[in-house]
Amino acid sequence: MTIGFIGLGGMGAGLVRNLATKGQAVRCFDLDPARIDRMAGFGAVPAASAREAAERASVLALCVTTAEAVEAILFGPDGVADLLPAGAIVLDHTTVNPGHVDRMNRLCAGRGLRYAEAPMTRTPIHAEQGKVNVLFGGEAVLLDELRPVFACYAENVFHVGPSGHAIRLKLIHNYIAFANVAAFCEGFALAAREGLDMTKVIDIISAAGGKSGMMDLYGEKTLRRDFAPYMSLANAQKDVKYYARWLEEAGLPGFMAESVHQTYALAAALGHADEGCTAVIKAYEHLSGVEARLPDGNGS
Repeated sequence: MTIGFIGLGGMGAGLVRNLATKGQAVRCFDLDPARIDRMAGFGAVPAASAREAAERASVLALCVTTAEAVEAILFGPDGVADLLPAGAIVLDHTTVNPGHVDRMNRLCAGRGLRYAEAPMTRTPIHAEQGKVNVLFGGEAVLLDELRPVFACYAENVFHVGPSGHAIRLKLIHNYIAFANVAAFCEGFALAAREGLDMTKVIDIISAAGGKSGMMDLYGEKTLRRDFAPYMSLANAQKDVKYYARWLEEAGLPGFMAESVHQTYALAAALGHADEGCTAVIKAYEHLSGVEARLPDGNGS
C-alpha cells in the first residue's frame, strides 16, 4: 500500500521512521521542513505539501495536534480529501474528541473514504522503538486491512469496540493520567514549600498508594527539573479540555475535570505550554516562590 503521513511531531516521527525502515512506502509532510528532512534520511519520501503527501495514497495517516487541525487538513480550503482514491483509508492517530469522530465518519463516507480512529498511548520514546499502543475503534475488517501498518510501530493493538469507542477510552485514560500528574505536582510543591526532604517525599510516595505509572515516568524527572516535552503541557491541557467538555455533554458533573483543566491552563498562561506536562508544577511554584527539587544543589 502507499501511505501518506501528515504530522511529524514527537509521535508521528517515530511512526514514520518505523514505517520507512520496515519496508512500507511512505510519503510524509510536516510544517517544519527539518522534520521532513530527518525522515527522508530513514527512507521516507518527502512531500512539499499536505496535498502532495495525500495524492493517490491508499492510506492517509494523520498525527497532528487537534480535531480542528484534522478537519482543516482534510476538508478545509486546501483540503486533501479530494486527492484520495475511492475506498482510501483516513487513519487518524490524533487525540481528538468524540464529536469529531462522528463528524469525520460522515464527511469521509460522503467522499467515498473510510475513516479509522486509532489514538495511541505511550510516549515518543515508544514511537521511536516501534512499541506504541494503538486503540482501534471500528469494523474488524478495516482493522485487518491496517494490521500491516500497525505491525511496523505498535507493540499492542487493542480493538476496543465500534467507531467512537477508541477516542472515548483514550480521553478517559489521558484524563486520569494528567490528573495524576497535576496531583503529584501539587503535592511536591506543597512539600517543598513546607521544607520537607524531597528525596523522602518521592521515595515514600512511590512505595505506597500514591505510586502510579505517571509517577514512575515523571516523578523523579520533575524533581530533577527535567521538563523535556515528551508529553507537552499544551497537549495535556487540550486532552483534559476535550474530556471536560465531553463530560459536560454527557450530563455528568465535571468539578474535578475542570479543576485539572484550569490548572494546566494556568501553567500554559504562565508560559510553560511548550514544556513537558509536569511543568504544571511551575504554576504552584509561581505562587509559593519555592522550587521543588531534589536536594543536590543543582537539580541534576
